[in-house]
This record gives sequence, structure tokens and C-alpha cells, in this order.
Amino acid sequence: MINTDCTFNGVKLYGKVQIVDNFADFKIQIVDAFPDIKVQKVDAFPDECGKWQIVDNFADFTVEIVDNFGDFKVQFVDVFPGI
Repeated sequence: MINTDCTFNGVKLYGKVQIVDNFADFKIQIVDAFPDIKVQKVDAFPDECGKWQIVDNFADFTVEIVDNFGDFKVQFVDVFPGI
């Protein structure tokens, strides 16, 4: 469960994020409705809840996209990210 301070297991769910195939910090499931968090992909300043800057190196945390049984559900949005 994502906490009200936008953390999951003590990790802030905003910042630089790397998408990996294995050994991720979190497994996420992409959904179209009823997400645990709404995520906006940004090019800079990922400093608010739900703002993710996708990077290849030096990530704040890593995610693996799965079809089922993710740690939490993510919906990608263009505006109003957050929980």
C-alpha cells in the first residue's frame, strides 16, 4: 500500500526511474483505471508525487512492468499525477 506521503516501503515514488527486466526495486502493473498512483512522465524536475523521469542510469529506484501481482498499480497520465 502506498503511504499518504507518497512512499512505498520507505522509497519516495517520484524522481528518476529506470525500467528494468529483472531485480527491480518494485514490480508495477500498468492499468487504465483504479490505479494506486497516477504517474506523469517528465523530462526534468521530477520533484513531486507521481512525477517520474525515465532514465537509463543513476535512478532513484527501478521498476519492472508485470502483467499481474505487481507491488502497486500505475496509470500514466498527462496531468494531475499523484495518489
